[in-house]
Amino acid sequence: MNDSSWGATPGAGPWAAPEMRAAPVGPAHDVHDAQQTRPMPIVPDAPDAGGDGDDRDDREQGGARPNGGPLFRDEKPQEPMPTAPPSPQKKRAGRDLRAAIGVGVGLGAVIVASLFVVKAVFVGVIVVAVVVGLWELTSRLSERKGINAPLVPLAVGGAAMVVAGYMKGAEGAWVAVALTALAVLVWRMAQPPEGYLKDVTAGVFAAFYVPFLATFVAMLLTADDGPQRVLTFLLLTVVSDTGAYAVGWRFGKHKLAPRISPGKTREGLFGAVAFAMVAGALCMQFLIDGGAWWQGLLLGLAVAASATLGDLGESMIKRDLGIKDMGTLLPGHGGIMDRLDSLLPTAPVVWLLLVLFVGSG
Repeated sequence: MNDSSWGATPGAGPWAAPEMRAAPVGPAHDVHDAQQTRPMPIVPDAPDAGGDGDDRDDREQGGARPNGGPLFRDEKPQEPMPTAPPSPQKKRAGRDLRAAIGVGVGLGAVIVASLFVVKAVFVGVIVVAVVVGLWELTSRLSERKGINAPLVPLAVGGAAMVVAGYMKGAEGAWVAVALTALAVLVWRMAQPPEGYLKDVTAGVFAAFYVPFLATFVAMLLTADDGPQRVLTFLLLTVVSDTGAYAVGWRFGKHKLAPRISPGKTREGLFGAVAFAMVAGALCMQFLIDGGAWWQGLLLGLAVAASATLGDLGESMIKRDLGIKDMGTLLPGHGGIMDRLDSLLPTAPVVWLLLVLFVGSG
């Protein structure tokens, strides 16, 4: 029983403590004197100064405080000293921008040089990117989920897809995909049956996600103005990503998909669309044979949508795996897959729209 149960009440029994018995009512004890016998309020231990929630509780309970708060309820609390507002912090990029820009410029130079010198060299660049991307993806699946997608048939089949797409078009690419999926099923049979289903499922997924989508880049290259088409594809994707980053970093307030990628904003998506549409109009007008500026607007809009979805798709995979980057091969960027995330789903979109707009050429 706490002290408050011994308060001065008229109905207190004779066994109550003498000092706590109710004062008799009469001439010698007026109401004012009776009120003076009420017990002192229970004073809780005062916490350290500085907590907003604790300060509020102390003010409500009227407890004594060592930092100048009121001792009784009828005392006027002292006004708190004004504090300086916290200084706003500058937004900072999440990556090393110098390294990212340097690596990006270097990769761009290699790609452009191979693209306009010999087409076959650029096909080799695609094959290398596909094989490295498959290695990163299968390695992360094994490390984080214990899923052992067979890398050897994926790498060989992925290279065959790209070459078949360049040599024989879509029909050759589809045949290579089917044979790669079959090779994954057979290769995995050499290991114990435990986990077979998840391993081959991940292998077939990897075959479609990385080399099959990359095959459309090689198919872009087969047209008479193939280098210009590939350059348009690369420029629009890079411009879309750059517009999303620049506008989102400067003006972004409303999250686009906070559960998947907290850094992406609706304002950034608007920047991606605006930048890509302008770049698309310019590319279709000046790079693509027979292209028109209004077609470029539609192409840029489609690229912004597909690049954003591709970025979100890989972010979903990385969140499921519990990692930030797929690799560390490219300083400031992460791994190869972290650069292919928006390029891979955009390649078939650009290929299809260019075929519809100006033909397969």
